[in-house]
Amino acid sequence: MKYRVMHKTSYTGREAVSIGHNQAWLEPRSISGQQVESFSLRIEPEPSIRSRQTDYFGNSVTLFSFNEGYQKLDVTATSFVTVLDQGSGANAPLAGQPWESAAELLRTHREESILRAYEFVFSSPRVNWNAEMKAYAVQSFPTGRCLLDGVRELTQRIHTDFAYDPRATTVTTPVQDAFRIRRGVCQDFAHIEIAMLRSLGLAARYVSGYLRTYPPEGQPRLVGADASHAWLSVYCGGEIWIDVDPTNNKFASTDHITLAWGRDYSDVPPLSGVFIGGGQHRLTVSVDVLPLPSKDVIRSKS
Repeated sequence: MKYRVMHKTSYTGREAVSIGHNQAWLEPRSISGQQVESFSLRIEPEPSIRSRQTDYFGNSVTLFSFNEGYQKLDVTATSFVTVLDQGSGANAPLAGQPWESAAELLRTHREESILRAYEFVFSSPRVNWNAEMKAYAVQSFPTGRCLLDGVRELTQRIHTDFAYDPRATTVTTPVQDAFRIRRGVCQDFAHIEIAMLRSLGLAARYVSGYLRTYPPEGQPRLVGADASHAWLSVYCGGEIWIDVDPTNNKFASTDHITLAWGRDYSDVPPLSGVFIGGGQHRLTVSVDVLPLPSKDVIRSKS
């Protein structure tokens, strides 16, 4: 499946911003099953300083700063991406092993790939757990159960037991609070499942990206009506990770476009920064995920 993704963030302040420093995790990753055909990032006004680097987790990050004032800032990322159908997580090697074996592998082996995964076992700034969360997870992971079946059931239970409610939480709501009220958005559900898996000694990482949505039958597709999305990856062994989406109770598919991954949301927010001035301000975000025929894919990269 081929896509054009446009992600536009607009900031308008009542007063001018005098100085601003920003980071953007808006360039999709080129990974197994996903090829980035082209990417561009338009920033208006033109920043005083702009650079691109790779972060600790291998994500591409654009850094830009303003040494002169502005009152309105527009950041528009345009990506052309091909996502391949690699089948569901049920086909992943090592996913059929007992979940205890996967946890033991992380504790005892020292191969480079396992050590890289092991850091996703521990708590992180936005992901920690309590006894109630671990007890909830244990119900899906009885002794000897295969890792894939446990992940599948836990994902389904979160989807069933938790209500999607964008008014219930904010970007800073602690994961334990979201678990307690059983409400939230995709970021909360990803954090909750990650916390539960880590409580069992399993490695799980946070994935930011986009999800192709479908308009109601007979209705036209609305441009700009899509949104950023979040899900998680579970480590199986070797170089194998399984992506699961608790918000939609499914394994990641060709409808999922991966931007970046880290320990939790704090590692990979689409856009973050600090600034001086601006007064009261308004922030708007528009995302458009458009499926494309093959001939419309642009292969140059900027």
